[in-house]
Amino acid sequence: MEENNYIIDLKNVSKIFDGVTVVDNFNLYVKKGEFITFLGPSGCGKSTTLRMIAGFEFPSKGEILLKGKDITNLPPNKRPINMVFQRYALFPHLDVYDNVAFGLRLKKIPIELKDKS
Repeated sequence: MEENNYIIDLKNVSKIFDGVTVVDNFNLYVKKGEFITFLGPSGCGKSTTLRMIAGFEFPSKGEILLKGKDITNLPPNKRPINMVFQRYALFPHLDVYDNVAFGLRLKKIPIELKDKS
């Protein structure tokens, strides 16, 4: 496999919490433009894997590469990655409008949000 073709590359990633392995030697290769879905029962490591890609958790072993660059130990605020949480609001104290606008403002995207209430 040619690594330079992958936008996200997880190599032998494992995560251990309190002696319990929740992600075990996981490999994932995602090319630009591919749409990937994680499907599995509760507790199988889907969210933990996504949290590791986003930088909210760090692997116990293995590597996470973004466009060939090792981001395994990079904090979330230094990663050009977005994550949608399983809860309805990113920030519970903000309304829907401000939750949607938050990411756009952060990235300084010149887009007008129209109030349709």
